[in-house]
Amino acid sequence: MGVAKALKALAAIPEEKRNRKIDEKIDELAEYFLKHRIYKKSHDLEKVAKPGWLRFGFPLMYQTDVLELLEIFAELRIGDPRLEDAIGIVSAKRSKEGLWKMQNSFNDKMLVPVEEKGKPSKWLTLKALKILKFYAEL
Repeated sequence: MGVAKALKALAAIPEEKRNRKIDEKIDELAEYFLKHRIYKKSHDLEKVAKPGWLRFGFPLMYQTDVLELLEIFAELRIGDPRLEDAIGIVSAKRSKEGLWKMQNSFNDKMLVPVEEKGKPSKWLTLKALKILKFYAEL
């Protein structure tokens, strides 16, 4: 989704290089996702708007998922009660071994495969642990 990638790009700008317009756009885009609890329909928060966002993958290319969005929010140091459900999804996907599995993959469409769908992923595990640590310490 373009909104997610726009927020990711703006979050990559160092704080000292941001101006008022950039900060306002970050706030606007962040609020868009917060209003949707990251992945739900704004007019019915009981329904999932983007089921694919619940399947974690790496690399995501043009797609996004709950994990990537929470990583962006953590990078922006945004804590909000509306993120709790999404954080819970990340926690719930942790295996007994403490790892996260690759659920979404572009391996058929890339020259070099990146990990294996259905198997534990070092990239997803790293991201998930960083996110959970940030929100646990907030």
